[in-house]
Amino acid sequence: MNQEAPIIVGLDIGTTKIAAIAGRKNEYGKLEILGFGKATSFGVQHGMVLNIDQTIKAIRQALENCYASNPNLEINEVYVGIAGHHIKSLQTRGDIVRNDTDAEISQKDIDQLINDQYKTVIPASDQIIDVIPQQYIVDSLQNITYPIGMSGVKVGANFHIITGDKNAIRNINRSVEKSGLKIRDLVLQPLASAAAVMCDMDFEAGVAIVDIGGGTTDLAVFYEGILKHTAVIPYGGENITNDIKNGLGVLKTQAEQMKVQFGYALADEAKSNAYITIPGLRGQSPKEISVKNLAHIIQARMSEILDFVVYHLKQIGMDNKMLNGGIILTGGGSQLKHLIQLTEYTTGASARIGFPNEHLASGHIDELTKPMYATCVGLILKGYNDFENDRKALEENYVKINTSYLAKEQAAQSVAQPEDWIEETAPSSQEIQDRKAKERNASLKNFLDKMKTKIIDMFTEEEDAKL
Repeated sequence: MNQEAPIIVGLDIGTTKIAAIAGRKNEYGKLEILGFGKATSFGVQHGMVLNIDQTIKAIRQALENCYASNPNLEINEVYVGIAGHHIKSLQTRGDIVRNDTDAEISQKDIDQLINDQYKTVIPASDQIIDVIPQQYIVDSLQNITYPIGMSGVKVGANFHIITGDKNAIRNINRSVEKSGLKIRDLVLQPLASAAAVMCDMDFEAGVAIVDIGGGTTDLAVFYEGILKHTAVIPYGGENITNDIKNGLGVLKTQAEQMKVQFGYALADEAKSNAYITIPGLRGQSPKEISVKNLAHIIQARMSEILDFVVYHLKQIGMDNKMLNGGIILTGGGSQLKHLIQLTEYTTGASARIGFPNEHLASGHIDELTKPMYATCVGLILKGYNDFENDRKALEENYVKINTSYLAKEQAAQSVAQPEDWIEETAPSSQEIQDRKAKERNASLKNFLDKMKTKIIDMFTEEEDAKL
């Protein structure tokens, strides 16, 4: 294991469960899971914290279970996933004009471009969660994915901005902070799940991530390596459970158990002569539940969720022909039997289940390979992406400082070393004064010599006249 890499903790605050996973990347770039804990969630509905006290208790229980799996862990900061039907997104365009056009475009320019987008006018009740660049424009060049190192006067970009309700975000922050933790960053859950179940080929081919959670179904669409769209559909596994509870007249715990053990997303695949026996309440006779009827209830709600997926894909012009990578189903609700067939029938695109085991090192417990933990694993990967970007920025600054220092040293040495250049330099003020004094003395000596010569000549002439 790479001891220099930090331990990153992902905290998934969901409607049905709260999970905490601690991990660290090894020398092969795979995640070594160092701790894992989960707890039943009671204070969250549809991805939003509605009871802070219950949510705090659930978070602490998940942390205690995580510590129990590894007593040597010390957890202070976490990456937290956020969802809920209050989440919205919008597209913007931003530009900056650079003063020093001779210098290369740097990370500082990109940071300024991104920071400017946080000033985008949004409703007063909302808050910007994340600003994600899609593609850059340098002067007249478009569709640039990495402008750093290029030259240009005007740098712009198209952005995907994710916003959420301030109160909903504040309730998450309070729940986590009162649990004794500090939030390192809030990450949209479908983006975290995408990081856990996708590879580079998926990003390029074009895929739609459908994360079916307990309270919501989260959608993220990628095409040619760019995040094209995000959306939160306000239905999830809890809605299916409630439909079964109300439709068949059973308890919620019984409805959940039937959904997991006997549920089919495609009614045609359920046997018409199969029945489930439910114990009667308070001495009542047992109840017989048709597996076929159960499947019809599940299919109705799942078809509604998938219709929303189709609607969002059409809204952005991403029909099934453009999604060469198809649809990746993940989250706890993706484990329903025959959901892949229903998805392909409804959307017209190929579908598969997304498991987070692609980024996990060997030796982890089997439970972590389930799609319901994709968000938590993706949060750890997001943390490592931030860590590596920060380290890269520090290294670049270090190189710049050293380069500048060496340049100054070389310039100083070139000034001090050449002797012939020193001779041609301008004389000092003292040297000028000495030289002028010598010139004055020489002039005086010449004047006295001339006077002496004239006096001698005068006496010589007088002697000649007497003779």
